[in-house]
Amino acid sequence: MKTLILIASGIIGYLIGTFANETTIAILLPIKHLLGQIIFFLIPLLIFGFITPSITRLKRNASKLLGRSLLLAYISCIGSATLAAVVGYTIIPLLQIAPQTEHLHALPEMLFRLDIPPVMSVLTALVLALLIGLSILHIRAERIEHALYEFQDLVFSMVKRFLLPILPLFIATNFSILAYEGALASRLPIFFAILLATLLCHLIWLTVLYTTAGIYSRKSPWQVLKHYGPVILTALGTQSSAASLGVAIEQSKKSKALKPEIRDFAIPLFGNIHFPGSILDVVFLSLAVSQILYGELPDPEKYLLFIPLLAIFAIAAPGLPGGTLITSLGLIYAVLGFDEAGTALMISIFALLDSFGTSHNITSDGALVLGLSRD
Repeated sequence: MKTLILIASGIIGYLIGTFANETTIAILLPIKHLLGQIIFFLIPLLIFGFITPSITRLKRNASKLLGRSLLLAYISCIGSATLAAVVGYTIIPLLQIAPQTEHLHALPEMLFRLDIPPVMSVLTALVLALLIGLSILHIRAERIEHALYEFQDLVFSMVKRFLLPILPLFIATNFSILAYEGALASRLPIFFAILLATLLCHLIWLTVLYTTAGIYSRKSPWQVLKHYGPVILTALGTQSSAASLGVAIEQSKKSKALKPEIRDFAIPLFGNIHFPGSILDVVFLSLAVSQILYGELPDPEKYLLFIPLLAIFAIAAPGLPGGTLITSLGLIYAVLGFDEAGTALMISIFALLDSFGTSHNITSDGALVLGLSRD
């Protein structure tokens, strides 16, 4: 249902923009700007609210299995992001995407502009989260730790009650303005090519993970994969790893290749920290959007910083629709240098692809558990 709502938002926005007059767009512009300001205001709170408690929780599960699980999840995310970057730098130039600055319909004056500055910058939120999280572990500040858990619940509520409900409207207004400018019609074949490229990357990385896990564990990957059909369908329909987790737990119990004691620990853990599909989408889309809007790909050196940080952000991302992109928007802004238009287009396209990334996320968990289940 969520997928259909987001797709419908894009279609409705496109139709509105195609037939809208200048007055309609003048009304939509401040609405889009205000919704974007709310989203960008929440980004530092999301970073601090999810990363800090994630650090403090490590002490309760500081076991060898946890360390191996975290390392595997991080390596998997780094690998999928690197694959997306390599494919993106190879394929996107072949698409001959040029920034469409000519023949665009000029936008009218914005009727009003309401800016909502965030309480702190993105990098400040990241550094503060790391320092406070590590300091709490050092001095064992239990009262502050529990307060942070409540703050995380508060931020989680903000995401569910404010951020997710406004996303369809934000997507609709963004597509309306793009359609009014005339920037969408000629881009539809490119968006379709982006979809095919990301799907190909998903299949490649899932194949790599399951093949490697099968070789290492000396067990057939099919003994795990054959039970994941219902899990994939749930992920496609909900766009949420958290919502798909219950189905994944039940289905994984049917696999004789997974050790029960490892499966019962690792499946819930990976469902909350392992998002290689979403990371793959973020990296590939960032390259495509940069070429579409700015006429060039970002310097490869930027991704040497962006990918490792993105993998850390993904571990702390909420298992909600678009959670990985939501927590990484500030990183996209700070490291890649995207402006509001770039992040808005990222959100719009990502929302339409998120079902496939979520399916990748939850399905790939089985490969990591298989690797941990070596006899």
